[in-house]
Amino acid sequence: MENNINEKIKLLEDKYAQMGQDLNSYLDGLLLSNYLTYWDYIQLDTLLTLQNPRTDYPDEQIFIMYHQITELYFKLSLHELEQIAGNGKKILANGKDGGWNEKISATFLTERVNRINRYFEALTKSFEIMVDGMEKEQFLRYRMALLPASGFQSAQYRMIEISCTDFINLVDKDSRPTYENKNTPIEELFSHIYWNKGATELSSGKKTLTLNQFEKKYSAKFIALANNYKTKNVWQQYLSLSQSEQQNQTLINALKLLDINININWPLMHYKSAVRYLQQNPEDIAATGGTNWQKYLPPRFQKRIFYPKIWSAQEIEDWGKGWVETNVFKIGNS
Repeated sequence: MENNINEKIKLLEDKYAQMGQDLNSYLDGLLLSNYLTYWDYIQLDTLLTLQNPRTDYPDEQIFIMYHQITELYFKLSLHELEQIAGNGKKILANGKDGGWNEKISATFLTERVNRINRYFEALTKSFEIMVDGMEKEQFLRYRMALLPASGFQSAQYRMIEISCTDFINLVDKDSRPTYENKNTPIEELFSHIYWNKGATELSSGKKTLTLNQFEKKYSAKFIALANNYKTKNVWQQYLSLSQSEQQNQTLINALKLLDINININWPLMHYKSAVRYLQQNPEDIAATGGTNWQKYLPPRFQKRIFYPKIWSAQEIEDWGKGWVETNVFKIGNS
């Protein structure tokens, strides 16, 4: 036991000596410092003050907290995507610095993609909170105090999309054929990004204030990210693997599931919620911010697919169809 402690003290001395620091001073500080608490570590008191409703409707608290939880899951996903891109350091089991990631492996890629899959599966399941967990009458009232803010303006979700695939796959499907197999600058492709159609006025087709706000704040950041990830998004990292690794069925299944989770399950849970709260007969209510949710959310309209080369032509043709039939129209449900 004593030898083990002496060995650790020697390792600590070496660690701080490399930084020109004295270990004794750090040990004095350790003796004086207070014990760490759970609430301080996760900054609980601050976290619980971040819900500030604009109205007195009780269910607005649910609406705020659910979206904050969603953004934390998005941040977890981006953390994994940064590692996939090689932007993180390897920390070895003994706690030593393993250097910066340079070459990705099929195992590493599969593990990180599956982490993201679990985050999105948790999000999709939790969306029942939004679908069934609020009173429709309250939502239709307090939502008017939130204009023109919209979940459409989630920058982290857009960053996840950009990090997962070649940028051409995020171009509006009607414009995509013009730019496929060409070395078009990201700046030009960005002007045809698919999500623009989701924030146009229903009557005039003009950009909504929601979209104008979003572009003003984030366009430059999105373009910079897309340029940075041209060669290290998830698809490009997959292509960097050896031919044998690319045939790894576990990895292919993980990529397919990622495509389904982000481009089918997640937007269609939003669609289900929109139908629940915003659709009336014979007229539909515009979404918060005026987003054109009827045309924007269903995957069959967008045909947004991160990894089209691992899907069959029939699977691409039927993109999202099974989910809609099962979850919206209840076809095949007993």
